[in-house]
Amino acid sequence: MRIAGFVDLQVNGYLGCDFTAPDLAAEDFGQAADKLLAAGSAAFLATVVTAPMQVYERNLPIIAAAAQCGRFRGRVLGIHLEGPFLSREPGAIGAHRPEHTLAADIDVLSRLMDLAGGQLRMLTLSPELSGAERMIRWAAGHGICAACGHTMATADGLARAADAGATVFTHLGNGLPRMVPRHENPIWAALAEDRLAATLITDGQHLPNAVIKSFIRAKGADRIAVVSDAAPPAGMPPGHYRTLGNDCVLESDGRLHSPSKNCLVGSSSTMLQCMNHLASLNILTADELRAVGLDNPLRLLGLTPADLPPAARAVQYDPATKRFTATAR
Repeated sequence: MRIAGFVDLQVNGYLGCDFTAPDLAAEDFGQAADKLLAAGSAAFLATVVTAPMQVYERNLPIIAAAAQCGRFRGRVLGIHLEGPFLSREPGAIGAHRPEHTLAADIDVLSRLMDLAGGQLRMLTLSPELSGAERMIRWAAGHGICAACGHTMATADGLARAADAGATVFTHLGNGLPRMVPRHENPIWAALAEDRLAATLITDGQHLPNAVIKSFIRAKGADRIAVVSDAAPPAGMPPGHYRTLGNDCVLESDGRLHSPSKNCLVGSSSTMLQCMNHLASLNILTADELRAVGLDNPLRLLGLTPADLPPAARAVQYDPATKRFTATAR
């Protein structure tokens, strides 16, 4: 099986380039995007996490300009805002900076949409916030994929979010406290809400293999989209880094974490690496692997593979070894 590559809905940075950094430069973003597209990704959403407004004012126009230029048109598919409309619930906030979270204010979201030049394609918010359902309706009405995440929402809360137009749950199983109620928790609620697809970080660090298998079997491959959640140290050697507003450590096994917060700080993997880990679990067919890595992410954005421009590189799947490799066309 040969495909154009994978579509990643959540890339926070790559090779040291932080898409939320207050000093992000257009040249640095372009270089990171080039390298990412050469590493098995056919297209991606640049993710900007919870940050002060001045960072949005600076960075969103930079990324939007790249998305609209000939070099990256159809490759940088736009912007995924993960925050700032997130719960400050300890654990659920994860590596995000709680002091920069905001109430669910549509005027603020409209301002962010303007800063993004209409290139805002996905929004992750906590559906339990006051005004969240109204914001979801507004986002969906403006062509933005509304996603629930970093939340302790109940089944009723997720149902109301789906009623309002939410279509996906961001990185299911992560962005949660380490201990949650046994039955009444967002994991069970998201698995049971058939109107919500789920993105999974299958890097081998965020979710145990048994959990990946269980989530996919519960949701079905047609409602799963793999994301890398790649953080700026992805592709870098092990060591200490300052990234996404956190002091973190990249271990030799690929685990990227904040010792002070006792949480992961995104992933050190690309989509190619995430897809190879998933393929190694031997629970999906080749066609299902293509679906979770290419077709389903595009569908959440209202796109199909036919909407992608021809690529210089492709991804080849070997069923004998159950591995994907990026190759020149």
